[in-house]
Amino acid sequence: MYLPKHFEETRVDVLHDLLRRYPFATLVTQTASGLSANHLPFEIDAQPAPFGTLRGHVARANPVWRDFRPGADALVVFQGPHAYVSPSWYPSKKDGGQVVPTWNYAVVHAHGSLRAIEDAEWLRGFVERLTNRHEAGRKEPWKITDAPHAYIEKLLGAIVGLEMPITRLVGKWKLGQNRSTADQAGMAAGLRQEAGADGAALAEWIREWKPT
Repeated sequence: MYLPKHFEETRVDVLHDLLRRYPFATLVTQTASGLSANHLPFEIDAQPAPFGTLRGHVARANPVWRDFRPGADALVVFQGPHAYVSPSWYPSKKDGGQVVPTWNYAVVHAHGSLRAIEDAEWLRGFVERLTNRHEAGRKEPWKITDAPHAYIEKLLGAIVGLEMPITRLVGKWKLGQNRSTADQAGMAAGLRQEAGADGAALAEWIREWKPT
């Protein structure tokens, strides 16, 4: 990933926060037939330090858990908020017009080696944690015990777990840090007013971001 120094984010807690807020990611693996990309939600465990462990699951029918090369590096890409940025939002546009459009975003690349897990207890525990997390904000959250035991057992047999201890985390926060304070403020205001929910989310990240 192209990563100018002023866009680099190295703080592990900040990177993990993006992973938790935007857990749906792209898993890229190397197989005998070439690169393979799969899209699935992951859970991040901060242990072991310094980078933690990613866990997810796929359908047993999905060949990814059989086809990835053991010991080979896998890549998981997490995409945070992103939006088109109009040069019309920059106050500096009035000073000679030397501004152009861009696309701003936050993204994390996690690297490591995958292992497949077929253990039923591991799978049950993972699915419970994943479900409880995403149901937590509901008035009447669904629980895995709401479904018949035999039904859940059957479905658990149809999935395989994936676990990846992270060996490297790369973060890119392209939030206009190369622009003036006035341009950043204009960009954030424009995103809130004209770029919908994605733009509003990106504007909030611009407001929250603090340099290392």
